[in-house]
Amino acid sequence: MSETVKLTLDEVRALSLEVLTNSGFGANHAAAIADMLTTCQIDDCQSHGLFRLFMCVQTMQAGKIDGHAAPVVTPSDNAIVRVDAQGGMSLLAFQEALPVLIEKTRAHGIAAMAINRCFHFSALWPEVERLSAAGLAAMAMVPSHSWVAPAGGTRGSLGTNPLAFSWPRRGKDPFTFDFATSAFARGEIELYHRAGKPLPEGVAIDRDGNPTTDPQAALDGAMLTFGGYKGSALSIMIELLAGPLIDDLTSLESMEFAAGAGGAPYHGEVILAFDPEQFSGGRVVENDARAERLFSDIIDQGARLPSQRRFAARARNTARGYVEIAKPLHDDLRALGKQG
Repeated sequence: MSETVKLTLDEVRALSLEVLTNSGFGANHAAAIADMLTTCQIDDCQSHGLFRLFMCVQTMQAGKIDGHAAPVVTPSDNAIVRVDAQGGMSLLAFQEALPVLIEKTRAHGIAAMAINRCFHFSALWPEVERLSAAGLAAMAMVPSHSWVAPAGGTRGSLGTNPLAFSWPRRGKDPFTFDFATSAFARGEIELYHRAGKPLPEGVAIDRDGNPTTDPQAALDGAMLTFGGYKGSALSIMIELLAGPLIDDLTSLESMEFAAGAGGAPYHGEVILAFDPEQFSGGRVVENDARAERLFSDIIDQGARLPSQRRFAARARNTARGYVEIAKPLHDDLRALGKQG
């Protein structure tokens, strides 16, 4: 078993802030990113926790992101919240526009946030859980870079294209899922590469279109969607809803924009929020009971709900006040924090 390092939750955030600030992110962006990374690390979401600091630094080094950009929220009378990230990371834009999205959802029953001109690297579940904590159901989706081959294809045309959903539950953790439409998340392949471990069968092809379990060959080739044609169709839907629908880039266009520079993809994001009070005609209590009966029936037969393990990790790490990460990762992050 590899050696680990214990970090208090304050130390996780402090390490994040050190790396981000020294690499060129302004205080507001660094705080928003550090909050996201700490949230993911508390939930033992290793691929989207502190490990993502490498991508943040790479994005800054690529020279296209503005680490001090101030998002601009455009006023509107309809149910659409438009926020221009101005070439910065998406997280500060989401944070700035979230109160407006909640307000519009309460007013209209349903509302959408369109984040444009943003760099994006982060998990989506913390965002939809911010909405379910406010009593709203929510969905979020983004494209990425064209790292993923469509079903039957031999090269990358689609992004990893994650989809997240969260349903509020009274007095309980929400029902939440967040998964890439690729068979593996890009970050997971990078972690396998870092650990020198082979990938499972059926998640990637090499640059010649042949199946591979070699993480480097997968990174040089293309990933595959989950579920064959079904996952491929879902991924294309996300390309359309989080790209052309909101006047932003597809994964192909994001890859072209990067021009081989590396770092986080540049594109848009769409978040949808639903008010159960209005959709249920005021019968939230009765319909919450229906949802709980469904959840209970799933659990009673030995199945588990998505995110149950993540919520258990959150409770455990919060109670003990620290998380554990691999020592080599911690050493590399400490070194990264000293660069400037």
